Amino acid sequence: MMESKLKTNLQFVDVLNEWDPFDIKNGNYDPEIADTIQAIHELDNPEELAARIQSIYEFSFEKIIPIQQCEKVARELLLIKENDSCTI
Repeated sequence: MMESKLKTNLQFVDVLNEWDPFDIKNGNYDPEIADTIQAIHELDNPEELAARIQSIYEFSFEKIIPIQQCEKVARELLLIKENDSCTI
C-alpha cells in the first residue's frame, strides 16, 4: 500500500517537473511540487485543484499562470490519483 502511494507521488513529481510553467528547467520547483502534491491528496475537483496550483506558484514566483494551463495539469494529476485508487 505504502509503495503504491510513493510510486503515485513520484508520478506527480514527474508531471510537475515536466510541466515547468516558467521555463526555468527542472529542479527549481521542489517547494511548489510538495505543496501541490499535498493539494492533490486533499482535492478531487480539477477546478479547485487548478486554482490551488495557480496560487501556490503565484505565491512563490509572483507571476500568474493562466488558469487553463493549471486546469490541464490538474486533470492530468487527478487522473494519476484516480488510477492509483483503482489498483489493488
